[in-house]
Amino acid sequence: MLLMSAIVSGLGLGSMYGLMALGFYLTYAVSGTVNFAQGSSMMLGAVLTFTFAQTLGWPMSAALPLALALCALYGLVVERLAVRPFASRGSNAWLMSTVALGIVLDNVVMFTFGKEPRSLPSPLAQAPLEIGGLGLGIYPLQLLIPVVGLALAAALHTLSRRTRWGVALLAVVQNPNAARLMGIPVRRAIMAAFAVSTLFAGVAGALVAPLFNVQADMGTLFGLKAYVVAILGGITSAWGVMIAGLLFGVVEALITVALGSGYTHIISFTLVIVMLAVLPNGLFGRADVRKV
Repeated sequence: MLLMSAIVSGLGLGSMYGLMALGFYLTYAVSGTVNFAQGSSMMLGAVLTFTFAQTLGWPMSAALPLALALCALYGLVVERLAVRPFASRGSNAWLMSTVALGIVLDNVVMFTFGKEPRSLPSPLAQAPLEIGGLGLGIYPLQLLIPVVGLALAAALHTLSRRTRWGVALLAVVQNPNAARLMGIPVRRAIMAAFAVSTLFAGVAGALVAPLFNVQADMGTLFGLKAYVVAILGGITSAWGVMIAGLLFGVVEALITVALGSGYTHIISFTLVIVMLAVLPNGLFGRADVRKV
């Protein structure tokens, strides 16, 4: 039972990492840039959901859509203020500007929301599942998170392959200049990529909020792990980063159960270093082919 609980818990965490890593994949594929404040986007989803549902007393059916909509809007702000001014000039300063904007958001939330951790009650995270009166140590929400994560990954894959917007997005990925000449609004595609990126992070934050304390700095470590997952899976592969997220989450959970939480980060990040030394393009990434 302990092993099963660890695996399910790991899949839940891994799905959250995968959702955030999908955001890294999406913006990198479309614009060659990423939002290094993705962890702050995840925190924003959790804090907004808590604020609307608990502080204002709204039903979750209203609180969650509005929280996610504001996360998507935040993605547009990131693209407009922290990425576009630098990327349009061929500068890599967006690396630090996205980090800086994330720090600003974390501190704004800290001063408005407060420093104290809060808990977000959920009927899906109150009582563990039982079989024949025997507790499994697994909450229903931990089973729901992987389902939502894989469903969103499948939706993104379907959207990019079977819709007009998705085909246009693929054209932007392959050749932005040619896409622009064909009348495809490249700038809108990039803005949409950043909005969806932070939306995915917001979904991750809202899903895990009942399992963790909601606070201003909760996204820092999660964002770092999500970027590790994106690189490990191969940031050019959507399914790759999702699978890498699941694997990373399960490995973390198994290490914690076997050796204790003190060894979790030591061993898991050491394994990542070894894996990238063997597969520098990640598990499912491909090396760029350059004509000379």
